[in-house]
Amino acid sequence: MTHCWIVTEGMAGTENQCLGVAEYLGMTPVIKRIGLRQPWKSLSPFLGFEYACTFTGDALEPPWPDLVLASGRKAIAAARYIKKASGGKSFTVLIQDPRVSPGQFDLVAVPAHDPARGENVIVTMAAPNRITTQKLAEARTAFSGTLSPLPTPRIAVLIGGNSKAYQMTDAITEDLATHLMALAEQGYGIMVTASRRTGEENEKILKKTLTHKNIYYWDGTGDNPYFGFLGWADFILVTADSVSMLSEAATTGKPVYMIPLEGGTKRFDLFHENLIGHGIIRKFEGTLTAYDYPKLDDANLIAQEIKKRLYP
Repeated sequence: MTHCWIVTEGMAGTENQCLGVAEYLGMTPVIKRIGLRQPWKSLSPFLGFEYACTFTGDALEPPWPDLVLASGRKAIAAARYIKKASGGKSFTVLIQDPRVSPGQFDLVAVPAHDPARGENVIVTMAAPNRITTQKLAEARTAFSGTLSPLPTPRIAVLIGGNSKAYQMTDAITEDLATHLMALAEQGYGIMVTASRRTGEENEKILKKTLTHKNIYYWDGTGDNPYFGFLGWADFILVTADSVSMLSEAATTGKPVYMIPLEGGTKRFDLFHENLIGHGIIRKFEGTLTAYDYPKLDDANLIAQEIKKRLYP
């Protein structure tokens, strides 16, 4: 039986990318959440020369795993350390652009908008995730009582918000709320979830405006209906700031409309342009039209590549 570790700095987004791959491999991984001491904290991944004392958090010590799935800047140093400390026993997979030579790992998986390339680099369309047909079906059942009464077609609205790259201004939020109310008036059922990044002021605008009987706004209490929203949705709206949510939405195969925000970076622009160019997502401008595209399967793609290399 293959022993697998997932190593991250504990952020849900990066951890879920690794979990999605592990689940396609049929593995139950040990989760390791780590931090870095100085000077590695400031200089990783470029410093190198990692030792056991480099890391805080969960112990990285023998017996070493057969497979390491790592993601996040701090996990780059950890994956490199485990490969060295295990004498090469551990097959190390880094799920992100390492910003150092990919040859320091056994396999590197990057989305198309990241620049890393090489013989041991697999390029995906977006970010791997945990979305599967089975999980969506289970979530439909779990949230049937709450979401099935909404009229069809149903729209899942996944709202992120402010970040280093983007700002969700009052004007953007008011415009979005106006569009959603208009869709509710047209008979759409609307399921809305916000995040901590949305911010109090934006949430006030949304809650004040989105009062139609066809709108369900999750208030943050009880079980998170995120997978239920994806399972029940006929359309999915996602704010531009989240690679993870856009990737998850596009893994459902349902029409995905991106809600533009203010700001952006070259990396985000490349990500959005690639998905738009392949017909996977469209920009939201107030109206919705159904369309088809080959749904993303990035976690499975990475898992199959690991199998080929780990069990040649």
